[in-house]
Amino acid sequence: MIKILGYLKPKEWLMGLLSLGFVVMQVWLDLKLPEYMAEITTLVQTPGSAMGDIWRAGGMMLLCTLCSLGGAVIVGFFAAIIGARLSRRLRSLLFNRVDAFSMEEINRFSTDSLITRSTNDITQIQMIIAMGLQVMIRAPIMAIWAIIKISGKGYEWTLATGIAVLVLLVMSTLLMIFAMPKFKKMQSLIDNMNRVTRENLTGLRVVRAYNAEGYQEEKFEKANEELTATQLFTSRAMAIAMPVITMTISAMSLTIYWIGAYLIDAAPMVLNADGVPEKLAVFANMVVFMQYSVQIIFAFMMLVMIFIMLPRASVSAVRIKEVLDTKPSLLDGTRETGVSDAKGEVEFRNVSFKYPDAAEYVLEDVNFTAGRGESVAFIGSTGSGKSTLINLVPRFFDATEGEILINGVDIRDYTSEALLNKIGYVPQRAVIFKGTISSNIAFGDNGSGEAYSEEEVKKAAEIAQAAEFIEQIEDGYMSEIAQEGTNISGGQKQRIAIARAVCRNPEIYVFDDSFSALDYKTDKQLRNAIKKETKGVTSLIVAQRIATIMDADKIIVLDEGRVVGQGTHRELLRGCEVYRQIAESQLSEEELAS
Repeated sequence: MIKILGYLKPKEWLMGLLSLGFVVMQVWLDLKLPEYMAEITTLVQTPGSAMGDIWRAGGMMLLCTLCSLGGAVIVGFFAAIIGARLSRRLRSLLFNRVDAFSMEEINRFSTDSLITRSTNDITQIQMIIAMGLQVMIRAPIMAIWAIIKISGKGYEWTLATGIAVLVLLVMSTLLMIFAMPKFKKMQSLIDNMNRVTRENLTGLRVVRAYNAEGYQEEKFEKANEELTATQLFTSRAMAIAMPVITMTISAMSLTIYWIGAYLIDAAPMVLNADGVPEKLAVFANMVVFMQYSVQIIFAFMMLVMIFIMLPRASVSAVRIKEVLDTKPSLLDGTRETGVSDAKGEVEFRNVSFKYPDAAEYVLEDVNFTAGRGESVAFIGSTGSGKSTLINLVPRFFDATEGEILINGVDIRDYTSEALLNKIGYVPQRAVIFKGTISSNIAFGDNGSGEAYSEEEVKKAAEIAQAAEFIEQIEDGYMSEIAQEGTNISGGQKQRIAIARAVCRNPEIYVFDDSFSALDYKTDKQLRNAIKKETKGVTSLIVAQRIATIMDADKIIVLDEGRVVGQGTHRELLRGCEVYRQIAESQLSEEELAS
C-alpha cells in the first residue's frame, strides 16, 4: 500500500500536508470543548456566577465546533482530490502497461483479472486514500492527545479507559487475522465472476442456440454463491465490530460515572485552592474525563473501521503493483527503418517457437523468404501452427529460436511502432469497435501523424469489397456499429477489418484466415483487387481453402509445426503428399487436373 503512495505527485503531497495541518487544528479544537464544558458546569453549580461568563464559554464552544467543521470540509475536499487524481493516474498507468504487454503477459493475468484490477481494485485504493486523510491520520492524533489530556486526572478513570481501548485493539486484531485471507480471496472471486459474466455475454448466441441457459446459470450461480459466501463472512465479521464498540462505550461510560459517584461521595466538603468546592471540582473533572474518554474511544473506533477497510485495499494495492511491476517480455529495439532495397521483404531463418511454460515446440526450424510484392500462403491441417507462425511477424510473441527479418533487419531491433507501421494485420476473428463504419476503417495511426481522409477510407472499402453494402445502409460510412459489430454479418465484419488493413497502406499484409467468412466470388474479387491496387505490397496469407491460395506466388505447407513443402500450387500437387491430400479433399478431379 505504501508503494502505491509513491505515485502521488508533489502537489498532492502538499495537499496531504495541508490536510495534516487542518487535522491537527480539528483535534485541538475538539479537545478544547471538554474544557469549556467543565467551565460551564462549574459556573452553573457555583452560586453568584455571572450569566455573561456562561454565554462566553458557550460561544467559544460553538466557535470551536464551527471551525472544526470548516477544517473537516477542507480535509474532505483535499482527500477527494488526492484520491480521484491517484485513481485516475493508476488507471492510466495500468491501461498503458497492459497495452505494452505481449500475449504472454495477457494470458498470465487473464483479461478478466486485468479488468477487475483496473476498476474494482483502484476504487478500493481511492476509498482508502479518501478515508485515510480524514480518519486514519486524525484518529491516532486524537487518541494520543486525549490520553495526554486525561493523564493525572484520576488513575481509576484512566484504568477504565485503558481496558476499553484494550478490548477494541483485541477485536480489531482478530478481525485483521480472520478477514485478510477472505479479502484476498474476494478479489479473485470477483475476477471469476467477471469471467463467467463476460463469457455468457460474448457467447450469448451460442448459449441460446444450444439451449444452454440452464448450464450457464449454474456456472453463474456457483461463482455468485462463492463470492456471496465470502462477502457474508467478511460482512458478519465487520458486523461484530459495531455491537462490541457500542457495548464498550456504554460499559466505559457506566464505569466512569460509577467511579465518579464514588469519588464525589468521598470528597470533603471544603474549598480547593481555586475556591471551588472539592465535590464540585471532582464532578467537573468527571465531566471532562468523560468527554475525553469518548473522544479516545471514537478515535479507536475510527481506526477499527479503517482496519476493516485496509486489508481489502492492501490486497488491491498488491494486485495493482503486480501489474505495474511486470516488465513486458517483448522489449523495444531502436531501429526505425530497414535496408532500403529490401522494402516489404520477410524472411524466417531457422525459426522455432514454443509457448511459455510449454514442453513441446509448436513450430520447428521454419525457413522461407517472402520477397517484395509476393503473396505467400500457409496451409496445413488444424493445429499445424499456421496462425502461430503468422502471429510471430507483428511480434505478438517472440520466436524461441531463430530470427525473423523484415527489410533485412531482425524484427526485435525495430521499435514496436516502426515495426507495426509496416504491417496491415487482419486477425482470424474480425475485431470491430463501437463507433461508425468510417471510424473502424480509419482506425489507428500509420506513423504519418495525419488522420485518414474520406477518400482513403472509401478507396480501402472498395478494394475490400465493402463499399457496396456500406453504401446501401442509410447512413453509409457514418452508420453506427454496435460493440463487437453485433449489428452486421460475419462477412461484413471481415471486409471492414480487411479495409482497415488496406487503409493503413502498409508494406506487408498479414491475413490470418481472414477470408473464411466470404463466399468464393467475393473472396476472388477481393484478392484480385488487393493484388491490382496494392502492387509491391507483400501478402502473408493463412487459409483453409485451397481456392483462396492456389494463385499465390508461393505456398508453404505445414504439418505438426514443420515445413513439409514449398512452391506453387502445381509444384506442390506433384511433390507434396500433405498438400495433395488437402487439395483432394476440397477440389474435384477436374479442378485438380486443370
